[in-house]
Amino acid sequence: MSCSSNASDGWTQHDLRHSALTHAAEDGTPTPMLMTKSGHTSIRTLSRHARPSADALAAWHAERDPAARKKASLR
Repeated sequence: MSCSSNASDGWTQHDLRHSALTHAAEDGTPTPMLMTKSGHTSIRTLSRHARPSADALAAWHAERDPAARKKASLR
């Protein structure tokens, strides 16, 4: 049984797999877990498929930036 293109809005199974990896990466899933989930054995290959957005990178940085955490604790 094939998947209807209407159900996926034209996204292929491959596209959806990459999207799932990207969302997992943005949620902070560790690299070894992403590699296991994707079946990739190379970080280089994984990096082509899991591409966090600039917003996700900024949020990740803000959570880990000591200066930002210090400012927040002073409020």
